[in-house]
Amino acid sequence: MAKSQKTFITGNQHVIFRAPITTCPEVMRLRLVLPLLILCTGLRVQAQVPVADSAAVVIVRPLPPSSLRSVALRIAVPSVLVGVGVLAHSPRFNQTLYEAKREMQAETREIFGGFNSHGIDDYTRHVPLAVAYGLMATGHRGERTALGFTLIYLAAHELDAGVVSNLKRITAEARPNNANDLTSFPSSHTSQAFLTATLLHEQYGRQYPWVSVSGYAVAAATGAMRVLGNKHWATDVLAGAGIGFLSAETVWHLYPVLTRLLPKGVAHKLLVMPTYAAGGGAGFALAYQP
Repeated sequence: MAKSQKTFITGNQHVIFRAPITTCPEVMRLRLVLPLLILCTGLRVQAQVPVADSAAVVIVRPLPPSSLRSVALRIAVPSVLVGVGVLAHSPRFNQTLYEAKREMQAETREIFGGFNSHGIDDYTRHVPLAVAYGLMATGHRGERTALGFTLIYLAAHELDAGVVSNLKRITAEARPNNANDLTSFPSSHTSQAFLTATLLHEQYGRQYPWVSVSGYAVAAATGAMRVLGNKHWATDVLAGAGIGFLSAETVWHLYPVLTRLLPKGVAHKLLVMPTYAAGGGAGFALAYQP
């Protein structure tokens, strides 16, 4: 087998990595690891195209400062919301935030003591997802295919549910309306609402900004109803919003990297089908045809 050759061309705009296509195990491993290394070092894969000399060309560019600031904000803001919720959990962590949380809840009950959502918040958390599928069903093309969007949603939902359920178990914080129910922190309704709103934003927000604004408005209303109904502390809702947003963003941006690691043609052999089980269980089933 001929020795591998590598040519690096540097410039102000980009770096080109070139290697002959071969079945050498070391090169194959490099092709699998390279996208992950690029992701971790803040570089962006710009294109990967075949060329005449049977070589693979990968063009990578560093993120511009404006993009880096945007990414930093999209990570920092929801992380701060989660951090505030954790600090307000106990007076041992932060006495000021703990007392502010309880005072805010008391004032809310004094003003909105008779509020009752009548279970609307159980459904509004799914509204952004329904809007996304409605747009796809009516021929509006989004950033991802219907299959890709569904896979992203399923993975993000599992990530969100895992984080929320473990935090509920670890913190064991009592709900404001029931001291015996130790599942207050964080709010799963709010996390799911912001997860679906963020996926709606990523799928259609650039084409239809009003869709993105509407999705986040519904998510915010869901969180507000949880507080007004005395089912959650305000900090539960803030943390839930941050977790839902981060779960959606994490899976959305990892999806292209993960799909490159799949064997060629696997994506065309996957089928997603809605399922329903007697007793009220609904969801999706993923089938693979070899």
